[in-house]
Amino acid sequence: MTSSDRNDSRGPTLDSPPNSAPEKPLVLFTVRMIYMVLMITASILPFAGVAGENPLQMPLLDSLAPFLTTIAVATVIVLLDLRTPRKQLSVVVAMYLAILAGLLAAIAIAALIDLIANVWQLPESSISLKYLTLLKLATGITLCYLAVSIVLTTRDDIRLVIPYVEFSKQTRGIRPMLLDTSILIDGRFNAFCKSGFLDAPVVVPRFVIEELHRLADSSDRIKRERGRRGLDNLQRLQEAREISMTIEEADSPEGMVDQELIAFAQKEQLRLVSTDSNLVRVAEIRKVPTLNLHDLASVMQGQVAPGDTMTLEILRGGETKGQGISYLPDGTMVVVEDGGSFIGQTLEVTVSNMLQTSAGRMVFAKAQPPSSET
Repeated sequence: MTSSDRNDSRGPTLDSPPNSAPEKPLVLFTVRMIYMVLMITASILPFAGVAGENPLQMPLLDSLAPFLTTIAVATVIVLLDLRTPRKQLSVVVAMYLAILAGLLAAIAIAALIDLIANVWQLPESSISLKYLTLLKLATGITLCYLAVSIVLTTRDDIRLVIPYVEFSKQTRGIRPMLLDTSILIDGRFNAFCKSGFLDAPVVVPRFVIEELHRLADSSDRIKRERGRRGLDNLQRLQEAREISMTIEEADSPEGMVDQELIAFAQKEQLRLVSTDSNLVRVAEIRKVPTLNLHDLASVMQGQVAPGDTMTLEILRGGETKGQGISYLPDGTMVVVEDGGSFIGQTLEVTVSNMLQTSAGRMVFAKAQPPSSET
C-alpha cells in the first residue's frame, strides 16, 4: 500500500465477520449481574438482624444510606469496567488464580478491619460494627470482581509470574500468517490457498479490514476499486475450506497501519505476508519473519527465454500503434509487436526480449504471420 492510500477519510466500522474472535458478551453480562446481586445482598445482610429486633429503633437513614452507597459504588465500578469492552476468557487457570488473589486480598483487608474494631472496642450490637461488616463484604466481592475483570480484559497477553512457574502465551507448530492490506487486494494469495499447499493458519487484524473499508469508501475511483477488491478477496478467504482464518480484534492509530502490523506480528509471533517491499524491508530490520508474495511468484513463474514460441490471445491494443497486449497464465504482460490487428484472435508469437521492473516482469514478442494454406 502507498502512503496516499493510508490517508483516506475514516469510514464507518464494519460489522464483525463470521470468523471473528467471540467477545463473550453473555459471560460478562452474567458476571456483572452476579456482582450487582452480591453487592445488594451484602448491603442488606448486616442490618437485617438489627431491623428485625426492633424496627422502631432502626432509623430509615441508617439502613437506606449503606444500601444506596453500596449500590452507587457497585454501579461506578461496573461503568468503569465497561470502559474497557475488549475482553475474552483467555486462560482458565489464570481465572482461578485471579479469584484466589482477590480472596486473599479480601482476607488481609478484613483482618485489618477486625483489628481496628478491636482497638475501638466496638460492642457486637453497635451499628458501627455493622458498617465494618458491610465494608469487609463489599471489599472482598469487589476485589474478586476486579481480578476476574482484569483477566478477561488482558486476553492472551496476560502474564502471571509465580516462583519458577510462568504462564505466558506460546506459539507451537507452524507460525500463523499475518496478512496486510496489499495481500488482500492482490488476490493471488486466494489462489495459493485454494491450491492446498498452504497448511498454516491465517490471521487478519481488524485495522486491516477498516483500512480496506476506508479505501472502498474513497472518492478516488482507483482506490475505491482496490478497496472493494480487497473486501471481496477477504470474503472468499473466509468461505474457503482449505484454510483456517481468524480475524483478530486489534485497533490501530490512524495512519499507523504499517507500524501496528509489525508490532502485532512481534507480539503474537506471526509471519507477516505482504507485497509491499517497503513494509517487508522495515519488518526484516525489526527481526519480524516476512514472506513476500512477489518472491513466491518469481520462483513459480514459467521460464520464458528469447526465441521461445508460444500461442497467445491478443486481448487489446497497446500504447504504440500496431502493438497488441496479452498475458501469460501467471499474469505477466506480453507486448506483441504487429499484434494490434489481431485483437480477439489467437496467434503464435516469438519472444524477442524481457524486461524486469519493480512492478514485475514484462515480455516483448513479435507476432508470427499466419501460415497460408496451400
